[in-house]
Amino acid sequence: MSSNDNWTEIAMNMKFKVIGAALATLVMSGCASMSSDECMTADWTAIGYEDGSRGYTTDQFSKHRKACADHGVTPSFTDYQAGRERGLEEFCQPGRGFNVGASGGRYYGVCSVNLEPDFLDAYNAGRHLYTLESNVRNASSSISSKENELKQIDEDIRKKEAALIASETTIEDRVLLLADLKKLSERTGELANEIENLYEERARHRLELENYQAAVANYGY
Repeated sequence: MSSNDNWTEIAMNMKFKVIGAALATLVMSGCASMSSDECMTADWTAIGYEDGSRGYTTDQFSKHRKACADHGVTPSFTDYQAGRERGLEEFCQPGRGFNVGASGGRYYGVCSVNLEPDFLDAYNAGRHLYTLESNVRNASSSISSKENELKQIDEDIRKKEAALIASETTIEDRVLLLADLKKLSERTGELANEIENLYEERARHRLELENYQAAVANYGY
């Protein structure tokens, strides 16, 4: 490749990145806010590049086309696809695949056959990390929920015990209160066991996560 070709390639990449950054918000909204002037003056190569760098399928172009059709404008699919292919080259890198998987993002099979194997390996590694982190978060959430329930039951027990010994409480009400207290006491025991099991479960998940984090640190993503 000649020196002029090198400078042309650099200039084109800079153009894509600068224009793409300016259009990021617009692209994320699916061009729903594009005015007639915006549709008429849009750089579809840059928009395609931005969509490709986000791993979007060509369905995204359909959204752009529908938005601009309201203004009587037909986007250039040729320009869009040219930009999108360049964007996909950026997206379909192992590091990006790992980040997408680790954030819980989805992959829509947009990478080329020569880039997809390494991308998928990294994506699956990141996805497994996300799963392990989710296991810890879910266990913590369950613990918090059950501990809050336990606190509420303790408060209910105190109120019912106070009502049980109140002078104005009738015999019939005391019978009902005793039945309620029995149920609440049983639920307290169940919750205590469930919370203990969840703490043990979370500890296992944390150990799995820590071991995997140590392993994945060597992957170079």
